[in-house]
Parts: sequence; C-alpha cells; structure tokens
Amino acid sequence: MTAPELLDASFKGLPLHAATTLDGLAAQGWNIRRGDTSTPVAVLRDAALDANLDVMRRFCDAAGVSIAPHAKTTMSPQLIARQLAAGVWGLTAALPAQVRMLWSFGARRVLMANELTDPAALRWLARELAAHPERELLCYVDSAEGVRLAEEAFAEVAEAADATAAAASLPADGSAAPTLQLPVLIELGHESGRTGARDLDTALAVAEAASAAPHLAVAGVAGYEGTIGHDRTEQTLARVDAFLTDLRDLAATLAERGLFAPDREPIATAGGSSFFERVAHILGPLTTDGIRVVLRSGCYLTHDNGQYATLTPSARPEWTLPPFQPALEVWTRVVSRPEPDLVLLNAGRRDVSHDAGLPVPLAAWRAATDSPVELGDAAHISALSDQHAFLRVDPASPLAVGDLVALGVSHPCMTMDRWRLFLLVNEGYDVVGGARTYF
Repeated sequence: MTAPELLDASFKGLPLHAATTLDGLAAQGWNIRRGDTSTPVAVLRDAALDANLDVMRRFCDAAGVSIAPHAKTTMSPQLIARQLAAGVWGLTAALPAQVRMLWSFGARRVLMANELTDPAALRWLARELAAHPERELLCYVDSAEGVRLAEEAFAEVAEAADATAAAASLPADGSAAPTLQLPVLIELGHESGRTGARDLDTALAVAEAASAAPHLAVAGVAGYEGTIGHDRTEQTLARVDAFLTDLRDLAATLAERGLFAPDREPIATAGGSSFFERVAHILGPLTTDGIRVVLRSGCYLTHDNGQYATLTPSARPEWTLPPFQPALEVWTRVVSRPEPDLVLLNAGRRDVSHDAGLPVPLAAWRAATDSPVELGDAAHISALSDQHAFLRVDPASPLAVGDLVALGVSHPCMTMDRWRLFLLVNEGYDVVGGARTYF
C-alpha cells in the first residue's frame, strides 16, 4: 500500500513547519484568519461548494438534462469525487493526459471535448479501452482526416488484439470478440471559434465518414457556445441561440439519416458556465426523440467574483433557484504601504488569474484583534506583478502592514492550476480538509 502523501511547506500556503497528510489537515487546528498558515494561501469555502453542487443538480433535474462537468477546471480527485457523488452523467476532459487522470480518479465515463489526432495517444487509449471494457471515452471529430487517424489507430490495436487472441486460441467457445470502437461526437463550430465543422454540410460529411469507419461509432453531436461572446446582450444571446439551433438541427438530421450508432443512446452536448440555460432550452426538445442532452459546465462548482459572477444564468432575474456562490479565495498579507493610497499584497500573477480581469478584494482581517478591517468602496486591485498585488485604497483606510486581505478571482480555471493544494474551510475559516490538484 502506498504511504499517504506528505504535505509540507513545499505546498504553497502551508505553514513552514507543516508535516501532515490530506486526511490530517482538519486535525491541525489551523484557522486562516488567525494567520496559522503561510500566505498567500488558496482556500475553498466548503459550504459554497456543497451549495453549488446542489443548485446545478436541481437545475439539471428540472430541465431534464444531464451534466458531464469539465474537470479541467479543478483536476482534483477530492472535488471530482464530490461531483460524482452528486450524480453527474460523466466528466469532461480536454486532453488525453486528462482522460488518463480522470480514469485514475475513479471516473468511468469521460467525454473528451476536443479532437483526438495524436496517433500515439489514440493507440494508448484504444489499448486501455480494450483492457478495461467498463470504461467509456467519447471524443470529437470535425474532419475526414480526424476520422482517418482515429480509425487507423483503433484498427491497429484491434488487429493486434485479434492476432494475440488467435495465437492463444481465444475465445475458447468460438464466439467472435466484440469490435473495438471509439464513440465519436460530430463537432459543429462557429466562425472565429475554436474547433468544429463550420457548416452543416461539412458536419454531415464527417458523420458519414465516421459511420462508415468500422472502429468508430457516431455517438452524437457537440458544440461550444462560450466563445461566441462574453456578455449577455441581446445580440450575443441571439447568436448563441442560432448556433445551438444549428446544433439541434444537426442532431435531428443525423437521427433521420440513421447515422447514429444503433446500439447507443445518442447525445447532444454543449454548455459552458455562461449560457448553459440556453443550451437546456434550445437542445432540450431533443430528449423527446431519445437524444440525451449533456451540459459540460465546469466553473459552476467554484464559481468566481468576476467573469462568471457577471455571466452566470443564476444572476438573471428569471432564475428561480439559489444563486451560485463564489467558493474560491486567495488570502494574502499586507507587506507594505509605501504611499497613502497604495497597499502591496504578497500575491501576484503566480497565484491568481488575470486573463479575464484582475482579482477583487473581498475582505480584510486583523489577526491580532481577531476582527475585520474596513476596506472601503474605493479598494481595488490596479495591477499585478509576479509576487505582488497593487491594492489601491482610500488614504484614510485603516489597513496596515501585517493585515490579511482575501481576494476573489475571475475565471477560476487559471487560478486553480497555480496551486497544488487548496485548503477547505468552514464559514469561520477553520481548515476542515483539503483538495489536491493534478495539472
């Protein structure tokens, strides 16, 4: 049995004297606001995670859709285990290495939301699927060349397996071994977007090629609407709806032409964390024709204080469930106040995301008096360097060197991958556990 991993000061945020395991974190008695850890330190509010899981589960149940959350957001076995326990349909990955990790985390069904064109990775995955029939992988294709690469790799592995079985005189009962097949989703894209066929005719041609490939099975259609826009104006929503309508029409056409593999439940999948309610609304009617609608939202679990706080459907007036809560915070310490309106914090680009907006100061705390410090409405981050955040405050602010400042982030993915360990905290900021990440 492998010994539990030692968590020490090599994990950013832990005290310099730390020597514990993931299971032992809660017993350390650490409190973030009391200053028991090093700073910066990344935390996840445990209650907010539970609330967000519950909200998304309730939304999916009410809308009649499933979810395979994009696990690249966290790549954490502890957080993924909570999503699996919440009844997700599967998990989404972006790269073959992530597929491998998710299988090792206990996932059975993985949807790879990307084209798979690496022959070595295709052969490895084919061998894994042949050796572990309980596992399932679905991936995208958007070109005849992608179909060819996948077919050649899976055919090569299948032929090698057949030769091995023949040499061993297997199967003993003379029955034919099942054909090794890769379920593929025909991806539809949009102008200036990422991958995906740019029109329905091209997508149909790809589907016909995949349907004719002996080692591929057309398992559904896929698309991503999140790159259409980063606002919720009427114009952006109209473009999102038009794209999703095309995706729905593609699914219906493939069904009419009998291109879906006959022994599988076909799926139609789309949906990031900004417009997933539009996905449920536009694609939802496909469920009456036996096509499962699968969302791939990933950032709902941690949510944020920036991009998704603005774009989330849960901030709309028509939303009837509780709103998603920002669970991710990075706690920093004031290291300098060299000018009346300038405070320097000991966290920077190495610690917090900045691709979709600068971090947001949420709260300040003075450990010596165990009391909050008023930040004031003027407080904002104006810039980041590698290890510092430039916090602008009212010159009359009481914030002092040594105080703690909590930062919220925009776009949690780019903060998650900067940390190997997140501390789970209760509402009093006692450390109650941890979540490892594997990026």
